[in-house]
Amino acid sequence: MTDISAQLRETLKEKFCIKSLFVVKRLESARDNTVKYLYRLSDGNHIESVLMEYEHGNTVCVSTQVGCKMGCRFCASTIAGYKRDLLPSEILSQVYAAERESGRKIGGCVLMGIGEPLDNYDNVIRFLELVSCKDGMNLSLRHVSLSTCGLVPKIYELAELELGLTLSISLRAPDDKARSAIMPINDRYPIAELMKACKAYFSRTGRRISFEYALIDGHNDSREDAKKLAELLAGFVCHVNIIPVNKIKERDFRSDRKSAQRFRQYLEELGVNATVRRTLGADIDAACGQLRREYEI
Repeated sequence: MTDISAQLRETLKEKFCIKSLFVVKRLESARDNTVKYLYRLSDGNHIESVLMEYEHGNTVCVSTQVGCKMGCRFCASTIAGYKRDLLPSEILSQVYAAERESGRKIGGCVLMGIGEPLDNYDNVIRFLELVSCKDGMNLSLRHVSLSTCGLVPKIYELAELELGLTLSISLRAPDDKARSAIMPINDRYPIAELMKACKAYFSRTGRRISFEYALIDGHNDSREDAKKLAELLAGFVCHVNIIPVNKIKERDFRSDRKSAQRFRQYLEELGVNATVRRTLGADIDAACGQLRREYEI
């Protein structure tokens, strides 16, 4: 800006910056209008977002980190490696960019993209303040879902804020042995500690918890697994979201909707409220981390 002094320009350069997202790749599903975005950040790193269309409106799935440290074996996000946390503005920009680029009104947000949201706690909380601000997007946090692999101390901290969002726990297995085999975080925070934190979260907020269960053939899909899961969740006000595991080249994990529906039936026979997640964007590999990994190889 040549109409301001050189001194002021230098001061602005030192103290301020404008964070931008640049669309590197855009994939749109021919089946269900799901749109997947690969963005380049100002520093050259890449993240993903997914815009999903439901009967009740449009929801955007956002990333909270560049890569992930958690090491979950079924997830593509961790394979490409962790680079850094996203700033609140960079998380928020994904919501605005999806709305602007698609021309669709965004009515919901899920923090289930690349990264572990509670590992970037302060920036994620600031994002939630911004996205729900009445002077900004004014998105009700009851339309926001935050997914965590189970960082127990942060679940307690989140409960204290009573934000009204939906907490989703990436459970994946009904016992420590099976969960530790695919989720290293379980060695640090075993299931008993995680369940205790979940009960405290519900007690403080009154919000029903969603347990995400990625089904893997031969690992966590038997009737006995369903029985263990039902026993684990006894007394919880909760919902189990069964997810056929996403196929990634580096792993041989497999499952399909038929096996997912069978497992759902097991759970319902045991009195557990469960559904099979609707698969969106299957023709464009819309699961988090896949596009970034392929682009950066």
